[in-house]
Formats: sequence, C-alpha cells, structure tokens
Amino acid sequence: MDSTAVVTGAARGIGKDVVTRLRAAGYRVVAVDIAPLPFQDDGVVPLIADVTAPRTPQAAIDLALSSFGRLDLLVNNAARFLRRPILETTDDDFDTLFATNVRPVFRLSRAALPALVETRGCIVNTASISGLIGVPNQSVYAMTKGAIVQLTRQLAIEYAARGVRVNAVAPGAVDTEFMAEARASDPDPAASLAVTLSNHPIGRMSTPDEVARAIVFLASPESAGITGTILSVDGGYIAR
Repeated sequence: MDSTAVVTGAARGIGKDVVTRLRAAGYRVVAVDIAPLPFQDDGVVPLIADVTAPRTPQAAIDLALSSFGRLDLLVNNAARFLRRPILETTDDDFDTLFATNVRPVFRLSRAALPALVETRGCIVNTASISGLIGVPNQSVYAMTKGAIVQLTRQLAIEYAARGVRVNAVAPGAVDTEFMAEARASDPDPAASLAVTLSNHPIGRMSTPDEVARAIVFLASPESAGITGTILSVDGGYIAR
C-alpha cells in the first residue's frame, strides 16, 4: 500500500498506537506532536510542532505531499483535557481548550481536503463521549468535543459527493498518561478512578490500542459505506 496519513498528537497514547497500526497496515505517516516522537522508522516522518500554531496545519499537509506524494488520511487526534466546575473555569481555560481542541481540527481539515479529494481519502477525528452526553465538570471540554462531532457530520455531508469520508471516534475513559495526569489532580484519585470504572459496564477503561483499531477501521476499505458516523469506543458507557 502506498497510502499516506497525517496523525496529530502522535507522541503517546492513542496517537502513538494509531501510527503503529497504520504502519502495520502499510501506510506512510507524518506524525505531528509538540513532544519528541518515539518512532525510529523510515516510514514515519516526524513533525515536532504545536498544532495551535497557525502554520502547523499546512506544514503537516505539505510535508506529507513532499515526502510521499499524496495524502489519503488525516487523523485529528491532538487535544487537551480539562475537568473543572464551570464556576471555576476561566476565560483563559475556555480560549486555550478551543485553541487546542477545535481550531487545529478545522485548519487541518481545511488544508487536507484538496489532497483528500484527489485520493478519495478520509478524515477521522478523535471526539469523546463528552461531546455526546453530559458529564459533570467538563463544560468547556465537552463543548470542544461537541464541536468536533458536528464538524465531522458537516464535512461528511459536504464532501460525500467528492469521495471523501469523514468520521469520528468517541472514546470513554482511556487508560493513557493523559488520563492519569488528569486524575492525579483530583482530591481523591482512587475514588475518582472507582467512579470512572463504575460508569463503564465492561468494568475497565479502554486501551489506547482499542481506540486506535477503531480509527484504522474507519480509514479502511472495510468501512467504505460509513461516513458522518460517531463511533463510540466507551465500554458501554452511553448505552446505560
């Protein structure tokens, strides 16, 4: 396979496993993250950059085209998490989360779509169950993920006739460093973890690889009839 992908938030967690699974499927990958990237692989071109910087989205797409000659897949995965009551949430919190979680998805999608039309490619966004249902103390984070859900549906409709599919995954709690860092700031991390596990009928958090497999499925020919879908990878959370 000569397919090429751009993956953001690729240094760890879900993004890292997405890159690993895409490489196993034969993709060449431009891996984007502000942190150093762990890949030692000629098929992975690193771009150490901040996705919030205005030039990063176009730079990532241009790097894929200059390195591999085409673009077949964009995975918008980079994000920040915030769990805080709304009365304690500042304007800076609001602006930072939208600048990190939403604007780069818009910019990257806008930059990628001309190339994806040529290859009849795909976009897969990482949303969240927080963008689908109410979760306490996640007002701004939930708003950002709700925006991604709606952009996913909107682009799916706009680009279906041009052969571009756009879908998203909506994870529940995922066993990543990202989640562990957020939980460490809780007054009682053990109690917080117990509540999280009780909300997932399978009795555990999803693994990053389970979410990565869902992303790769949505990019694959096996999902050729799927667009505008938000695929929950949540251990049954929203089915309760």
